[in-house]
Amino acid sequence: MFIDELDLPSALKKLTGPELEKAAGEIRSVIIDSVSKNGGHLASSLGAVELAIAIHTVFDSPKDKVVWDVGHQAYAHKILTGRLKEFGSLRQYGGISGFPSREESPHDLFTTGHASTAISSAIGLAKARDLNREGHKVVAVIGDGSLSGGLSLEAINNAMNLNSNLVVVLNDNDMSISKNVGALSEYFTKTRMNPLYTKTKERVEDMVKKIPKFGMPLYKLANRLKERLKHFIVDFKTEVIVEELGFSYLGPIDGHNITLLMSALSFAKELKKPIMVHVLTKKGKGYSFAEKDPTAFHGVPGFDIATGKVSGSSRSRSYTQVFGDVMLRLGEEKSNIVAVTAAMLDGTGLDDFAREFPERFFDVGIAEEHSVIFAAGLAKGGLRPVCAIYSTFLQRSYDQLFHDVCLQNLPVVFCLDRAGIVGDDGPTHNGVFDIAYLRHLPNMTVMAPMNGTELERMLRFAIQHDGPISIRYPRAAADNRENIDGTEIKMGKGEVVYKPSPLTPLPKGEGKKILIVAIGSMVVPSIESAKQLESNDHSVSVINARFVKPLDKDLILAEARKADLVVTVEEGCLMGGFGSAVMELFEGHGITRPLKRIGFPDKFIEAGKRDFILDRYGLNASGIAKTVSIFSKAKP
Repeated sequence: MFIDELDLPSALKKLTGPELEKAAGEIRSVIIDSVSKNGGHLASSLGAVELAIAIHTVFDSPKDKVVWDVGHQAYAHKILTGRLKEFGSLRQYGGISGFPSREESPHDLFTTGHASTAISSAIGLAKARDLNREGHKVVAVIGDGSLSGGLSLEAINNAMNLNSNLVVVLNDNDMSISKNVGALSEYFTKTRMNPLYTKTKERVEDMVKKIPKFGMPLYKLANRLKERLKHFIVDFKTEVIVEELGFSYLGPIDGHNITLLMSALSFAKELKKPIMVHVLTKKGKGYSFAEKDPTAFHGVPGFDIATGKVSGSSRSRSYTQVFGDVMLRLGEEKSNIVAVTAAMLDGTGLDDFAREFPERFFDVGIAEEHSVIFAAGLAKGGLRPVCAIYSTFLQRSYDQLFHDVCLQNLPVVFCLDRAGIVGDDGPTHNGVFDIAYLRHLPNMTVMAPMNGTELERMLRFAIQHDGPISIRYPRAAADNRENIDGTEIKMGKGEVVYKPSPLTPLPKGEGKKILIVAIGSMVVPSIESAKQLESNDHSVSVINARFVKPLDKDLILAEARKADLVVTVEEGCLMGGFGSAVMELFEGHGITRPLKRIGFPDKFIEAGKRDFILDRYGLNASGIAKTVSIFSKAKP
């Protein structure tokens, strides 16, 4: 390949226009090939190839600081910054991250996977540059709806106090490239980039301001009239808003025209104030299947390049599918149920509900904080909102959970998809902290189902509960492998789901009476581990706790008093998690049985296939059995 021979990214500055276009084509091929095998975020990154090339041609990274918001649009950036040879390991354990990673490259300033953060980071970098009297440039690249996030708007509002260069590139890939990226748009763009136009405009403005008494009012009036006329003629609503917030505005620009992109970025680079460069790109650009259905190819597990057929489909229903099916039935049964999500319609399984009950479905965009307060308002108004948000994204709404839901004791149901290990997306997306950050909030009830049947029962229970309540479930199949039907859900009640047969002899030799208290996705592996442990002369009981808060105190205490040792198992962080809740329970009731907690240590858990990561941290049947065996032999 042509790009194999280049010293990237510095070599880009020496290439001709046709050579840059050739590089773009080869980069697209590399992205498509790797994602087809490993999965990943395809459509967004394909749309940003020319943009990444233009940025790295005009700017000098890592001396110039480039911050990518919503890191899944940054695959071309990774390839252009020394990771071409390693790109085949994309999203694999020990390989290239699917998001910018500060541990991978000096070109990645932050490890990013959440949206709407780049402008705030960039303003901080620009202010630090100015205070340190340095001369490098700072660029923030936002897209995929990031501008809908409140954090981006807060940052833009703050940027008007920055009287130096800052370039914000708005990668608008929600619009097709149509008439407004034709001759008229190019004319306005080139006019504004003309230094003579800019200097003349500034001189005229200065002259008007200096007219005694009438100068400043006349200037303000003229400016308002100019803005209204510009808005009327060109209909650039984004331009009007952005310029009123203190930014210069440039665009919209064809995001697949490298020459035009480079011209615009070169102009923006020299401006002495913040500027937003509005770029229109097409999601999935260069791969027909992704262009036709960018939603399906936003994040894919892998696919056949020739046919576009997505691989990795499973006959088993996922927890997400179970949730979606139950929500549809509940919507038919109860007219006061409404659903809220934050830019995750398909990801949370609410697409059928949205089609059937459009007036009762609300997608608020990438605005998790707003979604929680909005749900609080819906609840206060007499409705029963179900707020479906990934575990990792609900972290962004911690204050709203505390102040606007729990403090008010409002009946909002939080359904936390992707709780636990999400796999290839890695540390930015693993949902391992929700138990810890939810269980300490007063009025909050925290539940986790062991299978799909229990998820349905918990959801039906939750919508009847008069207070905040959360249900966490993993990105996994929800099949009932153990065929355990279970009892109906009652507040704070767990269940013994496995116990020794009456015919099982009492432990002998080093055998122990062991109690395993498991929550959610770890119940079935705990049952399987119990069977393995019994072959080593142990007598094992397993409790499906169901509730992290409130715990089934009576059940857990009664079973613990019969046991020689107790083990808790959770797919979450150990610090402040489910095991900590059981440990606190024992401390409060004088239980002195040895207690072993199994979960994730105090670290960010790396990317890797879900089963591989669970195995690595001992959170499968064999791992649990091994840990318990070692613990049973430990001397007090």
